[in-house]
Amino acid sequence: MTLQAEFDEWAASGSDREMENHHWHTAKTALAQMPVEESDTILDLGTGSGYALRALSRAHDLGESVGLDASPAMVKNAHEYTDTDDVTYTVGDFHHLPFTDDKFDHVWSMEAFFFSEEPRQMLSEIRRVLRSGGTFFCSVNFYEESEHTHKHQDRIDIPMFLWSRQEYRDLFRDAGLSVAAQTTIPDEEIDIPPEDEFPTEEWETRAAMVDRYRTWGTLLTVGVAP
Repeated sequence: MTLQAEFDEWAASGSDREMENHHWHTAKTALAQMPVEESDTILDLGTGSGYALRALSRAHDLGESVGLDASPAMVKNAHEYTDTDDVTYTVGDFHHLPFTDDKFDHVWSMEAFFFSEEPRQMLSEIRRVLRSGGTFFCSVNFYEESEHTHKHQDRIDIPMFLWSRQEYRDLFRDAGLSVAAQTTIPDEEIDIPPEDEFPTEEWETRAAMVDRYRTWGTLLTVGVAP
């Protein structure tokens, strides 16, 4: 199955809203760290339902910002969910961004980077469309150190690429982005039952669930264009 077909199915089934609700637990912490100023323009890669741009639009007076997704169905839904003039959505490829050089002040991506078969090409494109001093906020929960997320690959019919924290830093630097920060954001909103209620349907032990959500959570890597 292709990336487009997979996420077209998710959009049709309402899973885009489910992803939004789940990702928001840690996305809001990462988004709050983005140094957005008045009239800044933002590109959201793998926009899904468009929730990140809607949140940023509510918090800031944005310039013309764009959510890009490989799935036409996701983009259609995002348009329907959004009622603001400063945000639009488009279908596109992470590796060949349909934008001019130095177009955006910031790029955001949540739970999408690991679908890239050519991460260096993707980062080269991000570097190209970022203005000098612009930031790339990359958030993922599927990464090497977070062992209990590795099973995500079993639930999806398209390849996911697993990199470590160090590999993310190396990829950013190879693309000419300075790594300004890298941190893990715990998911404090997932309810973890007491020890005597384990195993559950999804978790054998409480320790494993704590490791997934509280210890590793979401990895945020922030790159800055020179």
